Amino acid sequence: MKYLIGLDGGGTKTKCVLTDFNFNPLYECQGGPSNFLLIGTQIVSETILSLILESITYLKISPDDIASILIGTTGAGRQSDAQKLKNDFIQYAQSKGYFFQSFNVDSDARIALEGAFSGGPGSLLIAGTGSVIFGKDKNNNIHRVGGYGRLIGDEGSGNTLGRRGLNQIAKELDGRGDKTLLTEILKRDFGITDSSKLITEVYRNNFDIASFAPKVIEAAQNGDRIANKILEDESDELLLHVKSIFNMIGQETLKLCLIGGTIATENFYSAMFKKKIELHLPNVKIVSAENPPEIGAAFMAKTMI
Repeated sequence: MKYLIGLDGGGTKTKCVLTDFNFNPLYECQGGPSNFLLIGTQIVSETILSLILESITYLKISPDDIASILIGTTGAGRQSDAQKLKNDFIQYAQSKGYFFQSFNVDSDARIALEGAFSGGPGSLLIAGTGSVIFGKDKNNNIHRVGGYGRLIGDEGSGNTLGRRGLNQIAKELDGRGDKTLLTEILKRDFGITDSSKLITEVYRNNFDIASFAPKVIEAAQNGDRIANKILEDESDELLLHVKSIFNMIGQETLKLCLIGGTIATENFYSAMFKKKIELHLPNVKIVSAENPPEIGAAFMAKTMI
């Protein structure tokens, strides 16, 4: 009997699942982070191999019984980066005496897309710290909108909500902007009381811009006009992402799965966005993911055989 292994690599942990060819989970485990762009391919390779060995040891099978392995991980969005992790892992595993029939690397977003719709068509909107939307059509073509990063993209994301909120505070502190509840929230929760301290925290102390996004949402929910305008603008931007991917996929109905703390959790902002989908894109249906990303990785692993 042959098996598949799917791994979901993130910035804090890596999840691993060993399945049969019908994707029934037979063993699950997890280990350390897999963002190889930050911690290097050596550490990540060690983590991947340890999870694979733990899985096959539990089932009392050999590496030859694993037909295919795929990891989707943070940092593998570019083919050249994914290829580097693939090559380095294979070299590391072979140095330890392990040879696997098929090992591949893809992005964490791609395996999430495959898992969400069990390998079928659908779309995945990610709006956490950054933002991007992926879609898969009935011909298995993958489409992407957004994902240009914090400097020229990330519309609707935590980074953009936080940055715009802090910008409005800066304007009020200078006397060139209207009064906003955001300023009081910044003082209350971060102890930042003047423009000098704000500049120091942002540019010297690496203030986490995205961490201010929930405060913008809080202010809007409490009736702050300026914060509400930010949410209206940025939810419109996310709506444009969805409209674009809907046109690319070209199906009458599109299933949409939401991922990321900014938009996937129940809050004032996500409710505003969902209402706009309902009003302006009635053929887009927001659904829950059918499977976790590591199962999506197993789906992809099977296609690589």
